[in-house]
Amino acid sequence: MSQPIAIFRHYPTEGPGTLADFLTRAGYSWVLIALDEGVQVPATARDFSGLVFMGGPMSVNDDLEWIEPELRLIREAVAWNIPVLGHCLGSQLMCKALGGVVAPNPHREIGWGAIQVADHALARHWFGAQRNPVVFHWHGETWSLPPGAQLLAGNEACAHQAFALGVHLGLQCHVEMTAADVQCWCAHGQAEIEANPGPWVQPAADILHHLEPRLQALAAVADQLYGVWLQGVRP
Repeated sequence: MSQPIAIFRHYPTEGPGTLADFLTRAGYSWVLIALDEGVQVPATARDFSGLVFMGGPMSVNDDLEWIEPELRLIREAVAWNIPVLGHCLGSQLMCKALGGVVAPNPHREIGWGAIQVADHALARHWFGAQRNPVVFHWHGETWSLPPGAQLLAGNEACAHQAFALGVHLGLQCHVEMTAADVQCWCAHGQAEIEANPGPWVQPAADILHHLEPRLQALAAVADQLYGVWLQGVRP
């Protein structure tokens, strides 16, 4: 039996979403590492066939006990060519682990918004036919490209939305969202939305409008990216 994919959850409301179903449908086993419940970071990446890091409201620059162990785990995984996938905070962890810098973004970005896929072969490899997909956003920080990484996508609100480094993929945006996720985040994040008016922050009512068609389109983006990422995972 192959080793499972480890999915790291940092906050109770930011789980694997549609990724969990995608992995199960594809026949891959996975295990949830619930750091928000006090589970410790595993000692080695070599117990897993891939590592996935989810989001969270904290910063990678915060003094939290699990951040440095996760950074070490990411560096070990990259050294051993064990595929790493990061969503939002997860991509920022990847960036910091691999020599980049995480800092406040010029704009807070909350809600639905298109990203522009870069016009080069590697971006087309990851995104397929998607050129300007509409994805979900909820972040106030951004990352610089780690050494050796290539930018895959960006937009006007946040220039760095996706990067690849070999088999590893970092996504500043969210592609894993379910209807329950979006509804929960809007309910719990209403104060943040109201406290941060701006051109890239949408009211909850706008975020929830036409939710199912938006999620169907988002799932197609996620399936494309996750499918390419799984190509690097040992069966």
